[in-house]
Amino acid sequence: MKNWITLLLGIWPLIAFSQKITVSEPITLRSDYAYDLIGELGGSTLLFRDKNNSFEVVAFDKRMQEAWSKELELDARQPKVIGMVSRKLDFSVIYQFRMKSHTLIKVHKYGPGANLLDSVTVMDLGAVFYTPNFVFVRSEDRSKGLIYYIEKQDLVKVFAFDMDEMEPLWDTALQLQDFNFYQNFRQMIVDNEGNMTMILEQDNFRSKRETHSFEAYTFYSRSRELLKYDLPMDGRLTYDAKFTFDNVNGLLVGGGLYSDKNLGRADGIFYLSVDPRAPTQFRLAFTEFDEDFVSSVLGKEADRTKGLPEVEITDIVLRMDGGILLVTERNRTFERRAASMSRTFYDVNGRFAVDYYYDEVLVISIHPSGEIHWKTVLHKKQYSQDDSGMYSSYFLFRTPTSLRFLFNDEIKYENTVSEYVLNGNGDFERNSLLSTENLKLRLRFRDALQVNGNELIVPSERRNRLRLVKLEY
Repeated sequence: MKNWITLLLGIWPLIAFSQKITVSEPITLRSDYAYDLIGELGGSTLLFRDKNNSFEVVAFDKRMQEAWSKELELDARQPKVIGMVSRKLDFSVIYQFRMKSHTLIKVHKYGPGANLLDSVTVMDLGAVFYTPNFVFVRSEDRSKGLIYYIEKQDLVKVFAFDMDEMEPLWDTALQLQDFNFYQNFRQMIVDNEGNMTMILEQDNFRSKRETHSFEAYTFYSRSRELLKYDLPMDGRLTYDAKFTFDNVNGLLVGGGLYSDKNLGRADGIFYLSVDPRAPTQFRLAFTEFDEDFVSSVLGKEADRTKGLPEVEITDIVLRMDGGILLVTERNRTFERRAASMSRTFYDVNGRFAVDYYYDEVLVISIHPSGEIHWKTVLHKKQYSQDDSGMYSSYFLFRTPTSLRFLFNDEIKYENTVSEYVLNGNGDFERNSLLSTENLKLRLRFRDALQVNGNELIVPSERRNRLRLVKLEY
């Protein structure tokens, strides 16, 4: 069986714990526009391939050998996939297409064998003279979907859909004043009941920091009631922020990084929670970075700086008590001219090279009161060039007792894969999982998919060949 590999990593001297790694046969990516991991359905691991003009599902068995493939029949006129939702017993493809000069949005639901179970048209936009940029978001429990787009720069059109009942829930249009998408738009969220919250950002400038605030719109599915409320930032600027909906406690929750004056650096973190039904009673707390924490992140750089530069909110993990874990990563991109030299001249039209750096991961646990519970730094150093950082960063594997951060130690063909196992009290340990030497793997952890509490699928893309790697704890 030379086309598949099963490695019991516990027998390797490098490995501290026992994991099982299974690698699929390679798939040649020729005309593929994109691919998505559907996950495990009916005992098979399913992969969705978007070939631009055709769409295919490929199934792999328990040994990750290709078992079957099936082409999906979407509407013939210019179909374009907007999003996909995979669940325990089915998966759905949300797509747009043209029919008699109209633009329509449709949902197909498929079973484990990629057999069509249901098909519903969500919306007919009529005759539009441009192609809207549709964005799809889903609820935490994957039962609700939401599609939105911006029309004429200041009109936000939104459609909600029930993935269980396969029927449209509602649609609305929000006319916004003094709205600039790139400056004001922050995030769109849909909760498990199908309610929408849109978050805008206002006056995030040094000269206007006293009036800087978040502006939220919550639209309720059943009553079709729209609530608008402001969340002032008490004179601080927002360096970065991320929001989510706490479906257990019924709260809109946000976490982020703030700056006192200089948006080039983050001076601390903030926590925000609000009940949209009682927005004047929101909770907002700020905590400045202390010198020891900055030093543990920056090392020698800390002597010359105040605050943290080049940091980004990557994840918010909800705690059972209503608090959060705020996950932040240091990353930066440098664009430089790659010199083309000859004996007599320097080529000023030489191409640009782009360097990608993905370094420390910062995890901060915050109580529902906004107080810091603990904070820690998970060190890593990743560097790559001209690859859009696709092999860098990490994948967050969640279990009830711990979080696992999986990543490539170095971005190169022969590499070691490591993980940090972070417990609920902030303690962590670092483990080496496997070496990719002689395995012809380049793992894209940012695009991995968690299947259950002890299994994940990671795509490997190397020299135009795709393999799926199943890791079982």
